[in-house]
Order: sequence, then structure tokens, then C-alpha cells
Amino acid sequence: MGEFFHAFAVFFDELASVSWIALAIALGLHFAKVVVRTFAWRNILQAAYPKLTVPWPPVFGAYVAGVGVNSIVPGRGGDLVKLYLIRRRMPEMTYTTLAATLFTETLLDLVLATLILLWALTQGVLPSLYVLPNVPAFDWGWLFQNAKATAGVVGLLTAVVIWVVWRTAHHVDDFKHRLGQGVAILGDRPRYFREVVSWQVLSWIFRIASLYWFLRAFHVTATLHNALLAQVVDSLATLLPFSPGGAGTKQGLLVYVLSGQAPASRLLAFSVGTNVAVTLFNVAVAAVALYVMVRTLRLGQIMDRAKAAESEPGSS
Repeated sequence: MGEFFHAFAVFFDELASVSWIALAIALGLHFAKVVVRTFAWRNILQAAYPKLTVPWPPVFGAYVAGVGVNSIVPGRGGDLVKLYLIRRRMPEMTYTTLAATLFTETLLDLVLATLILLWALTQGVLPSLYVLPNVPAFDWGWLFQNAKATAGVVGLLTAVVIWVVWRTAHHVDDFKHRLGQGVAILGDRPRYFREVVSWQVLSWIFRIASLYWFLRAFHVTATLHNALLAQVVDSLATLLPFSPGGAGTKQGLLVYVLSGQAPASRLLAFSVGTNVAVTLFNVAVAAVALYVMVRTLRLGQIMDRAKAAESEPGSS
């Protein structure tokens, strides 16, 4: 935690040198990335419910609200908000199917992130397993240093998975049907590539371009190579989402991976500044979406509603 707050202090020291025009371009590209992803999710939902007309505006609102909540709530709580908001507008949908659509929506992300990670491994820039526990980090460091607690958490999660499987075992056929709806578009490959992959590839182009301009905004050597490395760090930092947005992990990994591209203080400023800018932007857009859709900005109340709605009979 101390490393994270140190990084924040360094960020404020470097704030005066930020290129605000480059920062604005980076945020614009980030928003474009989010927008095009909503088109992909809308097409997945439409394939899951072909008899319904799935309008884009509520899909956009639910998606950006979820992105904003994920920026400040650990454990992917924003995904639950996404599902709650879209089902609130379209009660014919079930949570099982909606959850499956999120899997479908992130399937290509997993493939592309893995390919970029493999590329990074060939570059020899990532810390080894022997170095990783010593990289200053907020969430991963704790995991490595508290093996017993980590094993307990893994055991608890395993027990939860077993309980969920047991609970749904009595409704296997119905469960499979609803799950299958969420991945229905995968069965039509031309449609999947046309209506999902095309949008997601475009979102990745915007994602990398956004990181390139963030590098420029904080005066770190801006190249495609460095933007891809920053993306690898972002993917690794969010792999275990125990802190909002992977806070802390990004700072330690970025300084290690981009060492030599700029002074350590500037790399810290880039990492924290990017995280702060994206978080504030995501939260601002999410606040507008949430107020339009549910007329409240009380996040705790929204989360409680989402959990209550998920447990209602017939909702899953």
C-alpha cells in the first residue's frame, strides 16, 4: 500500500508537465473503445433473444455503468450492475443467459490478451516467477506473502463453485438451454465475425491507440511496442481484481517492464495518471448512465437491488 501512495505523490510532482491535449485524445480513444464494445454486446444479446428487439441505448447505458462501477469496486461488481440494468429494461431476459453473453463478449479478449502476453514473453521484459513476488504491488504481493490465506480464499471459491453446480444440477436442462442462449452467436461463425469480432478488434485498436497517447501525455517514449507492453501490464493487473482497477500492481509492473524508457518517477506518473484519468472518466460517464436509467447515484443501493433481483424466482 505504501508503494501505491508513494506513486501518487510522484504523480502530483509530475502533474505540471502533463500534455493535456494528448491526455484528451487518449480519453477520447478510450471512450471510443467502450462505445464500439457496446455494439458487440448488443449483437450478442440479439442473437440470444432473436424474438426480441434489443435496442442499443439501454445496452450502452448498462455497459458504461458497469465499466464505471468496475473502476471503483473490486471483484468485477460492475458486471452484476450491467446484468441488473439490462434485465431491468428487458425482464424477459434471465441472469444465466446474460452472464453467458458476458463470457461471449470477452472470449476474443482472452485470445488477444494471451497472444500479446506470449509476445511479451518472447521479448524477455516480464519479471520471472522468482522476481514477481518482490515487485512492489498492492494485490499480488499480498497473495505471494500470505500463502495460507490465499489457499483459504481459493478453497472458499472452490466451495462456492461446487455449491452453485449442486444448486443448478436439479435444473440441468433448463440451465443448459439458458446458458446456450448466451453463446448462441458462436454457432453462426460468419455472424459472429461480422457482428462481434469486427467490433472487438476495432475496440482493441482504440485500446492500444489510447495507451499510445497516454504515453505521450506523460512524456514516456511513445511507440507501438511500449503501448503493447502497457496493455500486457494492464491485463496482468486485472487478472486478479482484488483492488479496483488493479491499483498498485500496475505501478510495480510498469516500472519494471518499461524500465529505461523514462525515469522511474515519470513511469509512476504515467501509471497513476492513466489510472486516475480513466477511473474519473469512467465514473463520470457511469454516473450519467445510472441516473438516467435508475434515477439514483447511490451505488450501495444499486448493488443491493442487483443482488436482490438476481435471487428472485425465475430471474436466473
